[in-house]
Formats: sequence, C-alpha cells, structure tokens
Amino acid sequence: MSSESSAVTHNRRDQLRDFLRTRRARLTPGDVGLVAAGRRRTPGLRREEVAVLAGVGVSWYTWLEQGRDINVSAEVLDAIGRALRLTDPERAHLYLLAGLNPPPSGASRDTAVPPELRQLLDAWAPRPALLRDRYWNQLAVNDAARALLGYDDTGHNCLVTFFTSARYRDLHVHWASVAQSVVAAFRADAARAPGDPEFARLIGDLSAVSPEFTELWARHDVGVPLQAVKAVRHPEAGDLFFDLTTLAVTDHPHWYLELYHPRAGSLVVPDPG
Repeated sequence: MSSESSAVTHNRRDQLRDFLRTRRARLTPGDVGLVAAGRRRTPGLRREEVAVLAGVGVSWYTWLEQGRDINVSAEVLDAIGRALRLTDPERAHLYLLAGLNPPPSGASRDTAVPPELRQLLDAWAPRPALLRDRYWNQLAVNDAARALLGYDDTGHNCLVTFFTSARYRDLHVHWASVAQSVVAAFRADAARAPGDPEFARLIGDLSAVSPEFTELWARHDVGVPLQAVKAVRHPEAGDLFFDLTTLAVTDHPHWYLELYHPRAGSLVVPDPG
C-alpha cells in the first residue's frame, strides 16, 4: 500500500469516527424509544445503545467508531443507519466513509415540479427544454419543445414518443440512425435499477406495439446519453440543428434536464409563440 493511499485511508477513518460520534450525540434515548437510565456525562446515545438498536456487538461497534480496520457489510451499515436515524444523504456518506460504494438512492414517485425548475425551462425559450425522470417520463416541457421537437405535453414518456409518435418521427431527420443509441442508453438506465417493475412495464408495453423497439432491445446494446446533435426538419422553420446537453438535477435524484441549443452557424430558432 502506498503512503498516499495509507494517508487517504487514515483520513477516511478519522472522518468516520467523527461522523458516527456526532450522529450519536444528536439523539436522545427517547428519540429511539429507549428509557434513559442514570445520569449521562455527555449528550446523546451511548455506544452500547446504538449497538443494541443495530443488532451488532458493542465491541464491534466501538471498533467501527474508533476507525479500526474491520470488515463491514452493507447490511450492517444499513442497520447502523436506521439506529442513528440517518437521512439518505447521510447513509450514502456513511457508506463512503466505511469504504463501500453507496447503494442507489430510491427513486421518488413525486412528480410535482418545483416552480424554480419550471421557470428555468421557460427561461430557456425560444430554445427547447424538457425535464424527465429516470424512466424517461416527461415531467415538464417548454413551449419550444412542443412546437419545434414534436413533444406532446407532460404525462408522456420520451421513449414511447420516440417509437410511436408519427409527428415526432416525421420531424427528426436521422430518426432511424439514432434509434439504436436511444435504446442502448435506456438499457443502461434500466440496468441501474434491476428488478424495478416500472422499467419492466415500460419495456413490455413498448415491445407490444413497436417491432422496431423489440428488435433493437433484443440486441442488448448498452450506451450512455452523450452530448448529441439533434436534427429537426420543421415544416415552417426548416432544418434546425441543436446541441443536446443532459444535466442531472442534484436535489431530485433521477431527474434530468435536457437543454437544446442551436448549433453555431445554424438558423436562429424562431419563437414558437
């Protein structure tokens, strides 16, 4: 082990020690359903109380909090996280400090778009913009995305629209050549949530109505959404070329903002209004 990696490991364990102590100190026995007994010299739960709540040995938890070199599992970290009432970001932080990759956070079913995000979409006009979730469901679109890219209003799925909307297909010049990369990117997203019934439902429903999707899905190609160029042949505006950039919305896991910007040298996008 290099001196640099040893220093990093030592620093991580120091942070783990301080993190567990501070999380323990902010709780009282009453917060976790325990009866306080005796006078406490310091605030918060005792180590043995956390160990009991998590179902681990007191010595083992003490060693973990001391930052010793011990083996930890995801199951035990989850139990400690529950005992300490950790939030999802705190649980992910605990995983990292313990030297494990944090599990994927659960996808929120809340589709209420904050007004700040809607204002951002509208402010991007006359350039198209849309907000989607991990399943590629449209959560919000601006007027330019409707008028220039052929998207319907919210409540639709981008992948379903891509394969089933005749209007969308007619607008997009290189539809056939990008279909394979679209399906490959969707497979990569689905693979991050194995067993998710919503992905399975979408794949099954689309396979039932689109032979093209079925054929491409059977290839098992995997890709990632990269910065891409979208070419649109609009009946009134003519040929339009956009650079597409996809941004993650950090305070809403599994939400993604797609921003379309006219390519340098292309025609100015007309105001769809």
